[in-house]
Amino acid sequence: MPITTCVFDAYGTLFDVAAAARIAAEEPDGARLAKVWPKLAADWRSKQLQYTWLRAVMGQHADFWQVTQDGLDWAMEASGLDDAEMRERLLALYWELPAYPEVPAMLAELKQRGFATAILSNGSPEMLAGAVDHAGVGEFLDAVLSVEEVGVFKPARAVYDLVGERMKAMPEAVLFVSSNGWDAAAAAGYGFRTAWVNRAGEPVDRLPARPERILSDLTGIPDLAGSV
Repeated sequence: MPITTCVFDAYGTLFDVAAAARIAAEEPDGARLAKVWPKLAADWRSKQLQYTWLRAVMGQHADFWQVTQDGLDWAMEASGLDDAEMRERLLALYWELPAYPEVPAMLAELKQRGFATAILSNGSPEMLAGAVDHAGVGEFLDAVLSVEEVGVFKPARAVYDLVGERMKAMPEAVLFVSSNGWDAAAAAGYGFRTAWVNRAGEPVDRLPARPERILSDLTGIPDLAGSV
């Protein structure tokens, strides 16, 4: 079955999650952060994701903005940063994460070729609306789907169910794209065609299913969608 619909994870896939710490470190008052921002960014992201999984297992859902704040608080403490103003600046920047450079042209090409496009993300609707608006890519998206519709984070199957419900596409007609190896693997197990955007060159996760394709960035997605 040919691909009709391309669905993207948001954070780390379309939007650069390390940018908040990097940008803050480059600002005039960012000297303290400049020494530790790569560690802070990595810890922040790691804890943010861990808290989504743990909350899902414990049945104690909170929206992605809450776990984003909780992850930052852990990361700042781990880096010895006790600075309320810095915390507020980092959180403000998270609402304005830039898209990766190839994203606008890639999405525009998908629309030109007639594919339906959507985001499927752990992000809250408000966070996603802010990111999409800041990146200026809303015109290239047919839907922005949030896990808040089902009250549980990825990789719960109820999240992937949203694609069929909202996009009216069979799993085998969907190309699901994520920078998270575990997300791409779970989506493959669900029945989607999958592409893992492995920007960091990481090993493949040892999970029951594997991503169908592995890419270094999003540039080739339109051609891939037209060929699988």
